[in-house]
Amino acid sequence: MPDLIVDYDMSRHTCSIVHQEEVNCHSVGQSCIPTFVLNKNKSKIQEAHSDNKECATNFNSQRWKDFSHVYCCQRAEVISHDGERVPLTIAYSRESWKKGQSPGLLVGYGAYGEDLDKSWCSDRLSLLDRGWVVAFADVRGGGGPSWHKSGSGLNKLNSIFDFVSCGNYLVNEGYVQSDLLSAIGWSAGCLLVGAAVNMHPQLFRAAILKVPFLDVCNTLLDPSLPLTILDYEEFGNPQILSNFDSIFSYSPYDNIPQGSCFPSVLVTAAVNDSRVGVWEGAKWVAKVRDSTWPNCSQNVIIKTSMIGGHFGEGGRYAQCDEAAYEYAFLMKAFGILNE
Repeated sequence: MPDLIVDYDMSRHTCSIVHQEEVNCHSVGQSCIPTFVLNKNKSKIQEAHSDNKECATNFNSQRWKDFSHVYCCQRAEVISHDGERVPLTIAYSRESWKKGQSPGLLVGYGAYGEDLDKSWCSDRLSLLDRGWVVAFADVRGGGGPSWHKSGSGLNKLNSIFDFVSCGNYLVNEGYVQSDLLSAIGWSAGCLLVGAAVNMHPQLFRAAILKVPFLDVCNTLLDPSLPLTILDYEEFGNPQILSNFDSIFSYSPYDNIPQGSCFPSVLVTAAVNDSRVGVWEGAKWVAKVRDSTWPNCSQNVIIKTSMIGGHFGEGGRYAQCDEAAYEYAFLMKAFGILNE
């Protein structure tokens, strides 16, 4: 990662530091680095070191205070289809967000009992400063033993209904404009997003599916694949009739709505992916193009990496390039590239 990441506002001709490896106080006119060679008095060195600590603390405190004035992060509880309360974290810019008029991106995963990553990411400032809402849906199937159990196996549909409920909440409460909601998922999270788009294609304007797990039935019926046996515990064994019926009811590849109007979708895949076969995304894209109504459906494209694996090509700059491509896709799908 670079030592310094700066966000430049072209309209105001101002810049601000969004990430800095080693914070010092040069930017506020003071030095936080003690000069031990020139100052040989021990008490003065200790005093200077104490001043440096206080300076750094004040600088960081002021920096985060500035962020809290500009950006807002809220937590809501969304009522799902069965009355369960689903946590939803919502982030937006106080200056750029407009109630009922802003585009939004809904993030989800909901598998393997993993907590959804909501940690600080400077890349998202590019969206927030343009008035976007970024929301994180902690659907069932994610963190916590009971929460995981209620969204896995025969209960997997709960995850999908939770995600759809969170999307509807963002629209109904005015956080996101009704025709400007998008969604993104990674790996098993693409099962969540793909199934939600199949069930409610009119709810989403666009979606991004990264190294997607979409052909659930066929994959779990092939024990020669590396993760198939392990995934029986998470999704069920389709060789058991009750499990097969459950999986088949939500599998994104098997439930693409025929003759429907489909949103814009970007699928990313990797030839060297050892976890999810590159063919899953390719098959799904081909079937969507063949099944949906061409007169009203938007672009459904696939971007394939010939060198990366399941976790991308690696490196900070490659990640920035990937994020820029994805955000450009969303903005083009929404028709707001000029903003």
